[in-house]
Amino acid sequence: MRKLVLLALVGLGAQLVDGSLGMAYGVTSTTLLLAIGTNPAAASATVHLAEIGTTLVSGASHWRFGNVDWPVVLKIGIPGAVGAFAGATFLSGLSTETAAPVMAIILLTLGVYILVRFTAFGLRRDQLGKPLRKRFLGPLGVVAGFVDATGGGGWGPVGTPAILASGRLEPRKTVGSIDTSEFLIAVAASLGFLVGIGSEDIDFGWVAALLAGGVIAAPIAAWLVRHVPPRVLGSAVGGIIILTNTRSLLRSDWIDAPDGVRYAFYAVIYAVWAAALAYSIRRHLAEREAERPEPGGAPAAAVTGDTPPEADKAAAPSA
Repeated sequence: MRKLVLLALVGLGAQLVDGSLGMAYGVTSTTLLLAIGTNPAAASATVHLAEIGTTLVSGASHWRFGNVDWPVVLKIGIPGAVGAFAGATFLSGLSTETAAPVMAIILLTLGVYILVRFTAFGLRRDQLGKPLRKRFLGPLGVVAGFVDATGGGGWGPVGTPAILASGRLEPRKTVGSIDTSEFLIAVAASLGFLVGIGSEDIDFGWVAALLAGGVIAAPIAAWLVRHVPPRVLGSAVGGIIILTNTRSLLRSDWIDAPDGVRYAFYAVIYAVWAAALAYSIRRHLAEREAERPEPGGAPAAAVTGDTPPEADKAAAPSA
């Protein structure tokens, strides 16, 4: 019972992050399942089955708050579903001894990407309104879907920064569109895992616990996306993912590092993580200060950084 409550809390926290940042539900949840000894394919299958429900509720909530660009959802979601099914069947064919370190490497890479991307660069806003083309979204969807299924997460970490980096879709609609299209990826990956490994290795009680927490958090996250600074949240989540998966990798059969080596790695990660969080907070506060209007004047236009709540309110359609 205690484990189910913990999983529900993880599902709630992961969905709060995912719904406000556009990534990290799968990466965070899968990381925890691996940490408690779950088979890699079963862990990814469990998360994707739960995501069928959480992404449905999350997508409806984002739609309600005007955070969804439907052409983008279709152009990236359909190719993403193809990539997710392929990735699920690929992971299902790997042995547990091979799959666990491979998944830890994928998750660790995604964690480093999230930490660096949001700490160092924030969000671009200088090309808003320019169209996103199918020839960009299609291949992006296939790659992101494949990584998502094989890594237990990755749709958001690959898709969200790529679209944000283009600067052509405002941040709240990028997050909302990625979260909404993830429903297609969750369905396709789940089908791939059910074909590849069947259902006997999947604990549906765990699926229900993750789903319950995620469903509670989804509407809150859709609202938070207009208020929480993504830069700070990205740095926090990236550090958690790096630390957890470094631990898994160092303790795997591939490396089996002695205690002294592991503790040295942990110390370095904690130091870098703390510095990244401090830098992100300083940059966010500086950018927010720069965007304040001068006495008798208008605020300066932001080129990078987080989206101020005032701008989101102005951009959101009236209910």
